[in-house]
Amino acid sequence: MNGLFRFPRTAWRWPALALALLLAAPQALAAQLLDRIVAVVNDDVVLLSELEQEVKTVAAQLQQRNIPLPDQQILIRQVLERLIMQRLQLAVAERSGIRVDEATLNAAVQRIAEQNNLSLSQFRAALEAEGYDYAAFREGLRNEIVLARLHQRQAESRVHITPQEIDEFLASQSGSNTDEYLVGHILISIPDQASAAQLQQARERAEQVLRALREGAELAQLAASYSDSPTALDGGSLGWRTQGELPTLFANVVPQLAVGETADILQGPSGFHIIQLLDRRSSDRAVITQTRARHILITPNEVVSESDARQRLESLRRRILNGEDFAELAKAHSDDKASASRGGDLGWASPGMFVPSFEQAMAQLAPGEISEPFRSNFGWHIVQVLERRQRDATDELRRARAAEIIRQRKTEEVLEAWLRQLREDAYVDIRLDG
Repeated sequence: MNGLFRFPRTAWRWPALALALLLAAPQALAAQLLDRIVAVVNDDVVLLSELEQEVKTVAAQLQQRNIPLPDQQILIRQVLERLIMQRLQLAVAERSGIRVDEATLNAAVQRIAEQNNLSLSQFRAALEAEGYDYAAFREGLRNEIVLARLHQRQAESRVHITPQEIDEFLASQSGSNTDEYLVGHILISIPDQASAAQLQQARERAEQVLRALREGAELAQLAASYSDSPTALDGGSLGWRTQGELPTLFANVVPQLAVGETADILQGPSGFHIIQLLDRRSSDRAVITQTRARHILITPNEVVSESDARQRLESLRRRILNGEDFAELAKAHSDDKASASRGGDLGWASPGMFVPSFEQAMAQLAPGEISEPFRSNFGWHIVQVLERRQRDATDELRRARAAEIIRQRKTEEVLEAWLRQLREDAYVDIRLDG
C-alpha cells in the first residue's frame, strides 16, 4: 500500500479554535424569514434561509480575520456560488457512495478538540458560547470530510507521478532558492473555449482589480469581491509555499517580487491570475525522525461496514495483546496486500510519506505500542511502532518533497478543471431577485 499512503493532504487540519469555528454553521437567524428558493441546482435547491445563514457565517469569518467586507450584494453572490458548488459536489459524492459514519465523525471532532487543548465537552461549550450550534457544526464537518474524500478520489484516478518526472523536476530546481513565499491570489475565470468578447471582458475585469491593488486596496477584500478561486472567501491566500510548490505559471514570477508587490496579470487555461507577494521567509532542512511501523488494514466495502471493520480490528488487537503474533495476523487479515506479505511491515518512513491521519496516530505511539483502531481515507487501521531513528535523509527527502510538489500541482490542476466542468455541465437557475 505504499502508494496509498503518499497522498499528502487531507481536510482534518485545524490548528486553533478560531479555525474550527469557521467550519460551523451558525444558529438559526433570530428573525425567521419566509423561506423561498434562491437557486435550483440540478435536482436540488438552495433556500433563502440557508443563504442567509451562510452569509452571516462568512461575514463573521472575514471580520475575525480583519478582512473588510465586500459589498453586500457581491458577498451574497459569492456565498451563493459556494453553496451551489457544495451542492454539486455533495451530489457527486452521494452517487459515488462516499459516506462518513458516526464513528469517523466523532473521531474527527475529538481530534479538533484535542488540537485546541480542550476536552470534547469544553470544545462543545466553547462553540456554543460563540453562538454556534453543535449539531450544525458536526454536519458541516461531515460535509468537509466527504468533500475531502471526493477530491482525493478524483485526484487519485487522474494523478500519476513517474520517477522520470521527479528527476526532471529536481534537475529544473537545481540551484533554486529554498525560501518560502506567502502569496495572495485572485482568479478571474474564463469558460472553456471562451469567445474573444468573453476574454476581453475577463481581462478588463482583471485589469480593474490590478489597478485597485496597486492603488492600495487590500487583496483579501478584492479576493472576496471578485475572485473566482476557491480561496476567494478565505482572503485569497495560497499559504506558505516554496518556489517549487507554486503553480508553474507563478513559479518564476513570485521570487522576483518584493513583499507587497503585485505582478502583472498572468493568463492561464483557467483565466487571468493576479498575484501579490504577502511575505517571504527562509526555509532550512533539518535531520529527520524516521519511523518503522507495521499495520493491519480493514477496508469497508459493500459487505464489510464501517462498524464491522472497526470491530474486527478491535478483536485482532486484543488477540495480539494476548500473545498472538502481529505479523501472522497481518498476513491473514490485512487488506493492504503489499505490506501484509511482510507481516504488515511498512519499512522506514520519513515524515510526509503517509497520510496525516495515519502519521498522527503513529506519532503518538511509543516503540512496541499498538494503537486503538483509527480511520484514514483508506479504511480502518491498527498500527504498531517498531523503532525510530534520527537520520540525515537529504536525498530521500528531496525526492519525496519533489513527488509531493508534483502531486500537489497536478491535483490542483485536475480539481480546478473538474470543478469548472462540473459547474458548466450543471443546471443552475439563480433566483435571487424574487
